[in-house]
Amino acid sequence: MLDDIKKTLWATADKLRANMDAAEYKHLVLGLIFVKYISDTFAARRAELNERLTDPEDEYYYGDADPADIEAELEDRDYYKEVNVFWVPEAARWEALRSAAKQPDIGKRIDDALTLIETENPKLKGILDKRYARAQLPDGKLGELVDLVSTIGFGENASTARDVLGQVYEYFLGQFASAEGKKGGQFYTPASIVKTLVAILSPHEGKVYDPCCGSGGMFVQSEKFIEAHGGKLGDVSIYGQESNPTTWRLAAMNLAIRGIDYNLGREPADTFTRNQHPDLRADYILANPPFNISDWWHGSLEGDPRWEYGDPPRGNANYAWLQHMLHHLRPTGRAGIVLANGSMSSSQNNEGVIRAAMVDADVVEVMVALPGQLFFNTQIPACLWFLTKQKKRKGEVLFIDARKQGRMISRVQAELTDVTIARIEAVVAAWRGEPGAGAYEDVKGFCRSVPLAEIAQHGHVLTPGRYVGAEEVEDDDEAFADKMQKLTEKLGEQMAKGAELDAVIRAKLGGLGYEF
Repeated sequence: MLDDIKKTLWATADKLRANMDAAEYKHLVLGLIFVKYISDTFAARRAELNERLTDPEDEYYYGDADPADIEAELEDRDYYKEVNVFWVPEAARWEALRSAAKQPDIGKRIDDALTLIETENPKLKGILDKRYARAQLPDGKLGELVDLVSTIGFGENASTARDVLGQVYEYFLGQFASAEGKKGGQFYTPASIVKTLVAILSPHEGKVYDPCCGSGGMFVQSEKFIEAHGGKLGDVSIYGQESNPTTWRLAAMNLAIRGIDYNLGREPADTFTRNQHPDLRADYILANPPFNISDWWHGSLEGDPRWEYGDPPRGNANYAWLQHMLHHLRPTGRAGIVLANGSMSSSQNNEGVIRAAMVDADVVEVMVALPGQLFFNTQIPACLWFLTKQKKRKGEVLFIDARKQGRMISRVQAELTDVTIARIEAVVAAWRGEPGAGAYEDVKGFCRSVPLAEIAQHGHVLTPGRYVGAEEVEDDDEAFADKMQKLTEKLGEQMAKGAELDAVIRAKLGGLGYEF
């Protein structure tokens, strides 16, 4: 049911886009979904209060108050603040916008509503993007978009509305990433990769950090994982950082829609040069940094305390990201990072030296090779690194080769299925010796636990394919010599047949006067 709604909404929204660039249009649509959400949750809380204030059985009962008293009481902000609901002034409520959808100045009205909401809710300062008055949409299209978003508001209670709007928001993020192609993928990590990271890290409580959080997908999946495993939404606290200002806003909205409390730093900023959480030591770090960025270095990073295992090369940030994460991990914490495959074997510009130091310090726990074509925006094959300072299995690294485990979901994109993710999760849990996970066993071609000495013999290369071996091929028990004899005879027959056909074709063409 919800899947159909999401698809219909997207098809309609995409049609309204007319000739507008997807990257620009994305902010208009997602901003409106967000305003609808805060207005809906406000209205739901208001209706609930109205009932409670007039119910003699309720602790909020407001004795012999007349309707005007009740009305005044409903405007008391504390009632909204105590349940983490944003306060929405009357002029900014969705009904006011919807009733003005056909007015020529609807763009300006939306901008004014956003300014009002920001003024009333300091947490949203700088988050709402006031770009509606200058939106380059054809006449009437913005009003139609308001009408379309008005249809999202499923479920009577706040938590259903929140979940539905959250899912629509996330679905639209994915569709925009697909529509924008290369650019859109920067801020969006495909769900199956995030699920794999979360499954292996299994965050349950404490601080969760993503130093390049894009639109916040890692956090949303972490919360889903925690809830699915019987935890509560508030069991983790969320810390993120993002340098792109518009993406930073998308992340804040994505988290606010889900009722997740977040700290994305004071402002959008570069993680290396303007670290927003310098003192943070996280229980879990999940990240998908941009691959192989070459222009990350700044003179102020010389001798930075984060470079514990060696100075990262100035032309590639991969090993800067890995060390940044390790620096921000608590002694008992775990990190999972998506990086380009080159990071597992590159030895240029000190990268090999840093990797060797990390392996020898026993902070590399699990390496996973991923199938190709998982991303919207790059064909570069990727891998997952898992780091921890206190390993359950000291002196060994678990290698998993999942390159053949992808399933194509469109002509250009693959994903890891939930079954595959569960298999990887079970292997890691068994290897770590988690209670109830069963005994770990190497599986040829898929996973193997390797001692550090063997990794050193391979020059500290961490590519799983080098260690897990080829998978067992079904053998039909026929001796090699016999099989070869049979195949050679068959080839001989086919070649002889080919020669006969050649002769026939020559004769036919010759008969028509075409000699060759």
